[in-house]
This record gives sequence, C-alpha cells and structure tokens, in this order.
Amino acid sequence: MIRLAILFIFIAGIGMSQDRRPSHCIAVAENTPGITYVKKAAYEDSVPDGSVLIHYIAHASFLIIADDGTSAITDYTGFIGNTDFVPDAVTMNHAHETHWTAFPDPAIPHVLHGWGENFGEEAWHYLDLGGMVIRNIPTDIRSRFFTETEPNGNSIFVFETAGLCIGHLGHLHHEPTSEQYAALGRVDVVMAAVDGGMTLDLPTMMRVIRRLRSSVVIPMHWFGDGTLDRFLFGMAEDFAVVRENESHIVLSLETLPARPSIILLRPSWLQE
Repeated sequence: MIRLAILFIFIAGIGMSQDRRPSHCIAVAENTPGITYVKKAAYEDSVPDGSVLIHYIAHASFLIIADDGTSAITDYTGFIGNTDFVPDAVTMNHAHETHWTAFPDPAIPHVLHGWGENFGEEAWHYLDLGGMVIRNIPTDIRSRFFTETEPNGNSIFVFETAGLCIGHLGHLHHEPTSEQYAALGRVDVVMAAVDGGMTLDLPTMMRVIRRLRSSVVIPMHWFGDGTLDRFLFGMAEDFAVVRENESHIVLSLETLPARPSIILLRPSWLQE
C-alpha cells in the first residue's frame, strides 16, 4: 500500500509544473457498455463525433485518430505505407528494430520514446494534444538473446480520447506489477502482442488481458494464423471473437460491445 501511495504521488507530481486534465482512465469509473461497435470511416475520412478510429498498419503499429483529427501512430518504424500522412505524435519502443526508428520523419511534431536516454532510465510522458492525451507506464524488457534485463526499456502507452482509454502494451516482457496496473487504470481497448514467446507467453498474456477486463482486445504482433488461433481458442470462453476482414474500426464509449470482445483486424499499410 505504501508503494502504491508513492506511485500515485509521483504520477500527480510530474504534472505539478503544468496544467493538465485529470485522467479519466485512472479515476474510479464504471464502464458504459453498449450493444455493438461502429465501423464507418477509413483513415482518410473524418471520424464521427465522440468516436475514435483505429487502423492496424503492421506488426505493432496502429494509427489512432480522434474525432477532431488529432492522430498518433504506435510503435512507429518510419514506414507506414504509400502516403505522405504525418501524424501529430508517434510512440516507439526499442526491444527490436521493428518497433522504433532512429530517423523519424522530422515533420512529426511529437516523438515519444518508451525508454530513457540512459540504460535503465525511465521515460515519462504526458502529452495533451487537445483531442487526445498520450501517457505511458515504463516496463522492463529482456535482451534479444534473453541474457539480461533492461529496466524501463519498454513502455505501455495509453491514449485517452472520446472518453475512451486505449492501451498499447508494446513489447511487453513481464506481467505488470500491481503499481503498473494501478497506473494504467481503466483500459477500454487494448492492443496486445500474442506471438506467444518473443513478448509474453500466451498463458501470461491471457492472464494480463483477463485482469484488464477491456471491452475490446485487438491482437497484434502475431506470426501466422497458428499462433493467433491458439490465443483466440484460449480466450473464447471469456471473450466473443469477431473476425473482421477490415484493417480498421471506429469505436465510441457508448457503442462498446456488451460482451468483452476480441476484434481481429487484418494489417494494411496506409495508402493514398
């Protein structure tokens, strides 16, 4: 309890020097389940009021667009497709080169690293873009050959928009601690790596997802339908499984599925 209290004091303290909106994800709140979800717009279109568009680009990269046009790309690698689209912000993790780039497009206003400047150093972000707030929770990662641990080398990023709390688990290598779960708060939508080993083994990832109790789970970082199907089979008792033929979905707080659902999107590069 003492550690948890210290964590909340720290989270509050990093914003003392600036005005910031209180997080509606960390605050105690009830979910507002609806009946179904909506899917109307592609990334080139305007997003309906009170909604957010999520487009699965590739691997662990997603484009998130708020209803005012504010945009962010997760685990940005420098290539998003045949387009000159420039997001307002990108987030990156450096467990592998497929989750970051040393040469982001200089036109991007905000580039958020999920790791600190020095080995083992925490990175903390709280970026308020008006239509979207982006914040992070540092986690540890293993080295490529599992020989050592880099403390705070990864981040779970949370995107708060349209009343929704959208979590991207990044290249997660361990189950979050109680303090990290508390810092995450409510997670309505979560992007979770389900490769079964490069990040978390499937039983541990399933345990994380069940604890988060998200209304929508979007699998990512899967290599072939075999691995993906093992994850879907393991979660089928607790979650509805919806296999989409689309790369994107539009969600709102009011239209979250009544039963927690795994929404399978197919990755697609952004195209003009």
